[in-house]
Amino acid sequence: MASKSGDPRAFFADLVRCETRLYNALNDRLRERHGIVMSQYEFLRHLREHPGSRVADLAAEFAIGIGATSKGVDRLERHGWIARQPNPADRRSSLLVLTAAGASLADAAGRTCAELLTELVGDAFDDAAVRAMSRLRATLERDRIGLPTG
Repeated sequence: MASKSGDPRAFFADLVRCETRLYNALNDRLRERHGIVMSQYEFLRHLREHPGSRVADLAAEFAIGIGATSKGVDRLERHGWIARQPNPADRRSSLLVLTAAGASLADAAGRTCAELLTELVGDAFDDAAVRAMSRLRATLERDRIGLPTG
C-alpha cells in the first residue's frame, strides 16, 4: 500500500517494506550466483573500499553489535576471503584485509548487486529523492541515532 503524502508512519512502512524486499531479492541472487548472502557481501565491499578496517569499524558502519560483527568476520576468514593482520597501533585489535579470493568475490558480487538493483529500482528515484535519503542517513549517523546498545 502506498504512503499518504506527509504521513511519516506510512513513509516509514513503505521504506522498510521496500528495503526488506530489495534485501531479500539481493540475498537470493547472491546466494544463487556466489554462495554468499548480502551481509557477507556488505562486509567484503566495505573492506574493499576501506582496507585495514577493524571489527569495530565494521560494526559502526553497519550499526550492528560487535559480537555479531565478529562472528560474521570469523565466517569470512574461515572461507579464506579475509585475513586478520596485527594492528601496529593497538595490539588488542586486528586489521582486516581482503584476500585475493575475497577481492574477486567482492567484485563479482558487486556486479551482481548492481545488475539486480538497476533492474529492480531503475530510475524510480529522482535526484531530489536520492539527496533527501542521503541527508536523512547523514543526520542519523551524525547524531548517532539507532546504534546498538550492546
